[in-house]
Amino acid sequence: MTINLTMAIVVAVLYSVGFFLLLQRSLMRILIGIIVLGHGTNLLLQLAGGPPGRAPVLGGAPPAAFADPLPQALALTAIVITFALTTFLLALAYRSWVLAGHDEVQDDPEDRRIATRREPRGSMEADTGEPGTGDPGEVGPDPAEGSARRDDPAGGRDEAGRRDEGLGGADPADEQGNGR
Repeated sequence: MTINLTMAIVVAVLYSVGFFLLLQRSLMRILIGIIVLGHGTNLLLQLAGGPPGRAPVLGGAPPAAFADPLPQALALTAIVITFALTTFLLALAYRSWVLAGHDEVQDDPEDRRIATRREPRGSMEADTGEPGTGDPGEVGPDPAEGSARRDDPAGGRDEAGRRDEGLGGADPADEQGNGR
């Protein structure tokens, strides 16, 4: 059994185009990337199944001439999964378009704030300091500073003067009745 070089190239192109589209910021391009990856997977599974053979339930062919049913079953499973993911992404893209007027995936500012909340203070190579002593080896906020960052002019407080509690705090928009 040999694999057709042309079909292998087609599978490689489908996978590369699909992954390229998955890395885009538009939900419609991501959806098309999922669909293209699904087609590439189906083609790969059919290639892995080999050439067509005889049906195992008909006639008295030797077992070596039987068709392998596993790639066909996997291809059907891949079709169902691709269909389910396609319908979910279509609903997500439509909802995004209704709410925001576009289907562009935006960066989440809260993720950036949390990621920059705890910045290392010294060399990451020499971790010899004792916690709470302010040694260069210490990582994280100093206990004397509380949860306020060095570059935070509000001293760890939000716009209304409340203490910023990080991940455990409630959304200020929900408390003021401006929730989503």
